[in-house]
Amino acid sequence: MHIVRRVVTTVILAITLVALGFIAWANTPAGPTAEAFAALKSTDAVKVSRDAQGRLLFEPVGARNGLGLVFYPGARIDPRAYAPLAIGIAAKGTVVVITPVTLNLAALSPERAQDVIDSYQGIRGWTVGGHSLGGAVAARFTLRHPAGISGLVLWAACPFSADNLSTLSVPVLSIGASRDGLTTTAEIMTARSLLPPTTTYVTIDGGNHAQFGSYGSQFGDRSATIEPSRQRELIIEATAGFLDTVAKQLP
Repeated sequence: MHIVRRVVTTVILAITLVALGFIAWANTPAGPTAEAFAALKSTDAVKVSRDAQGRLLFEPVGARNGLGLVFYPGARIDPRAYAPLAIGIAAKGTVVVITPVTLNLAALSPERAQDVIDSYQGIRGWTVGGHSLGGAVAARFTLRHPAGISGLVLWAACPFSADNLSTLSVPVLSIGASRDGLTTTAEIMTARSLLPPTTTYVTIDGGNHAQFGSYGSQFGDRSATIEPSRQRELIIEATAGFLDTVAKQLP
């Protein structure tokens, strides 16, 4: 009996240590750069704020296209790291909401977009998007709620292999980068069968995975051959153009 108790105690201790280690790992996300912190301040074109749930709001001050974009961060990436891209997209007319996720892993908060949609009024159509794991979760949310989503934006992301969106009529934008070492262009092309045939694909020549945000380098990634500011410009241009097209199709 004592041996059994020791084994049980050892197993429980091992599980506890693993769980604590995982929580500690997940709670140390890549932090925002100086450029990201600078983008968290309101400008003449965009009002930036944080709500009671910790969501980051980027609201156009001038003309709006009627769309909202709920954005899921990549795995273990501080949501603030996407501020430079969010403020750039908002400046072109779309309300952008970056939602925090449980333990910095979007897969643990798959329905977080619905919380945002239910919270905000005055949006004619909602789109969802995300970076890397966040994009996969955004794709899963779209698959589960196709009637309520006007568009899907994937940055360096593919749907989970079990999620087949190919028969949906939802417009999709997939942006990859030629130097991405984590979500390669080959992987994005392989996953084409999981997305609608009308999906728009953009490849940023010289870009990498980490420059889809502003949080520094990332293990396993390749070195970019273009500046972070240039990659951000290209991402904003492609995303804002796609969102404007989606907005024109709103009822």
